[in-house]
Amino acid sequence: MEFELSKQQQMIKKSIAEFIKKECPAEYLRELDAQKRFPEELWGKLAENGFLGISIPEEYGGSGGGIMDYIITIEEMSKGSIAVAFGFFLSVCFGGKSIGLYGSDEQKEYFLKRLADGNCKFSLSLTEPDGGTDILGAMKTYAEVSSDHYIINGSKIFISGADVADYLITVCRTEENPKKKADGISILIVDAKAPGVTIKALPKMALPSISACEVFYDDVKISKSTLLGEEGKGWYQLVSTLDNERIGVAAMSLGLANGVFDTVLKYAKERKAFGKPIGQFQSIQHYLAKCAVDLEAAKLLMYRAAWLLENGKRCDVEATMAKYFCSTAAFETISKGISIMGGYGVMEEYDVGRHLHIAKGFTFAPISNEMCLNYIGMAGLGLPRSY
Repeated sequence: MEFELSKQQQMIKKSIAEFIKKECPAEYLRELDAQKRFPEELWGKLAENGFLGISIPEEYGGSGGGIMDYIITIEEMSKGSIAVAFGFFLSVCFGGKSIGLYGSDEQKEYFLKRLADGNCKFSLSLTEPDGGTDILGAMKTYAEVSSDHYIINGSKIFISGADVADYLITVCRTEENPKKKADGISILIVDAKAPGVTIKALPKMALPSISACEVFYDDVKISKSTLLGEEGKGWYQLVSTLDNERIGVAAMSLGLANGVFDTVLKYAKERKAFGKPIGQFQSIQHYLAKCAVDLEAAKLLMYRAAWLLENGKRCDVEATMAKYFCSTAAFETISKGISIMGGYGVMEEYDVGRHLHIAKGFTFAPISNEMCLNYIGMAGLGLPRSY
């Protein structure tokens, strides 16, 4: 087994750290949250530095990196700016990966080049009001099929970044009464400004710079050329995208937690009480040591899932494990960090407390950790289905 990053991956990690340090000072990130504003001004710079094309094939303007490069990028971005990392993740995972896997040659030529150049953003329009993780049971958004177009009607909720996206990767039914719930679902690339599309940002506490939105489709007429992959087989295609998503969320959780951990560790070394650094007290050392163990274990689990995916091996269970463990470790690490820092843990000066809501969000989105355990029990352990 080889546990070292390649020289190229080390360079990626270093260049991202330098970019975030230069472009994302603490005051700027606080301003984004206060104004509930997407970091639009950095999008072109992400493209200029080659980050948006990091896992896009060279023939479409990218650098041809693999899943590991994509994960390393997300993890390192999240240490310094979860807002930038989340924006990157939404487009590169849901747009870049989905179109890269299932798009036609024409779709790849058009969309992947524009993504790598920083000229478009994507969002995944999947979750419906009547059910979060119960995607198949709750799916009511329907696209009526005609000879040369679709007409979409329905609504979605909690769609991250939809208000700044140029295109919505929209998952809907194209068959009303399939024999199996997984059949008759299609994926369409919908122009976010198409007539009949309405997007409404919802107020939220965690990471307000990346909106969670309602999306309404009212007789949205789009060409059949917008179909991604095979009609009626969208669910089976979506599974690969969801593996990418879960590993990506694991990377965001891990990066976020490591950024906070670095801050808390520094604080524990410098803050004095009773005449000595608080990091000398056994209880504080135990907190920090346990966090360090959890984060290291989380990293290994995440990298294994990414390695499996990159090498074309089944990884649904491992990806789910990584999402579960990384998000849990992140929440526990940040919670302990606040306890160590006391009052300073919730002061803006340190930016630790505001990350707790974000970490908590990763424990129930895009799939709840309880459902992660259900899936691991069923698909990983061969136990009867519990849902």
